[in-house]
Amino acid sequence: MTEAPTPRPLPADRGDVDTERRHPHGRSLDAMDVEALVRFLAEDQQRAVDAVVAASTPLAALVEATTGALAAGGRLLYLGAGTSGRLGVLDASECPPTFNADPERILGVIAGGDPALRRSSEGAEDDPDGAVDELDRIGIGEGDVVVGIAAGGTTPWVLGGIEVSKRRGAVTALISCARRSSPPGCDHLVVLATGSEPLAGSTRMAAGTATKIALNTLTTAVFTRLGRVRGDRMIDLRATNEKLHDRCLRILLELFPDLDRTEADRRLHAAGDSLRAAIEAIESTRATSG
Repeated sequence: MTEAPTPRPLPADRGDVDTERRHPHGRSLDAMDVEALVRFLAEDQQRAVDAVVAASTPLAALVEATTGALAAGGRLLYLGAGTSGRLGVLDASECPPTFNADPERILGVIAGGDPALRRSSEGAEDDPDGAVDELDRIGIGEGDVVVGIAAGGTTPWVLGGIEVSKRRGAVTALISCARRSSPPGCDHLVVLATGSEPLAGSTRMAAGTATKIALNTLTTAVFTRLGRVRGDRMIDLRATNEKLHDRCLRILLELFPDLDRTEADRRLHAAGDSLRAAIEAIESTRATSG
C-alpha cells in the first residue's frame, strides 16, 4: 500500500492580484479563429500604453531622482525575476550603444543570474535574500538608484532587494503592474495598472509591454536630461559599424547643412569617430572664427 505524501505548506493565495485575475473577454481564446485571436491579442496591448501614460507623474519623479543620481556619479540598477528581470537587463544593455553610457553605471540583475536570461529559473524569485550577493558584489549604496521590477508586485527576491538597497543608502523604486501599497524601503512606487491578462497570469503580455515602455521612457528621459540628446537625435554615438557611421554623418549634415558628406566624414574621423566630439569641434571652430 502506497503511503500518502506528507502534506506540504500551501502557497499564499494570489487570486486577488490584478495580473492573476481572468480577463473578462479572454476566456474563449481556444475557440477563436486565428485572425480574430491575433486581432484580440494585439488590440489588448493598447492597455499597456494607457497604463504608462496614467503613471506619468510617479514615473517623472523617478526620472528626476535617477537623473540627479547619475549626474552626481551614481548608478542605476534594475532588479527583476523572469520576464521583468529580462526586460531590466535588456534596457540596461541598450543604454551604452544608444547614449554612450558607461556599462558599469547602468546595470541589470535577474534572479537566477545570467543563465535565467535564456532558461527559466522561476524558483529563484522566492528567496527574499537572493539578491544580497549581487548587491554586495556591485557595492550598491548611497548615490545609487535601485529599481525593482515585479509585474505582480509581490516577488520576494525583488522586494527583499529593495529593502536591502534602502538600508545601504540607495534611492529605491518599485515598478509594478498590479495595484499595491508602497512596500518597505521603497521611495518611488510606479504602478502600471494593466489589469488582467488575455492569457490569465501571463505577465509577458500587457504587463510586459507596459514595463518595456516604462523602462524605455525612464532611461530615454534620464539621458535626455543629462544632455545626451539634441532635439530628437542621439548625439553620443560612435561610428562603430556601417549603420552608425551613416547615422553620424546624417546627423552632422542636419546640424551643419553647409558640409557635404565627404567633409562630414573627415570631421568625424578626426574626432575619433565620436559624433559628440565632432559636433563640439565644429562648433568650437566656428565660434572662434566667427
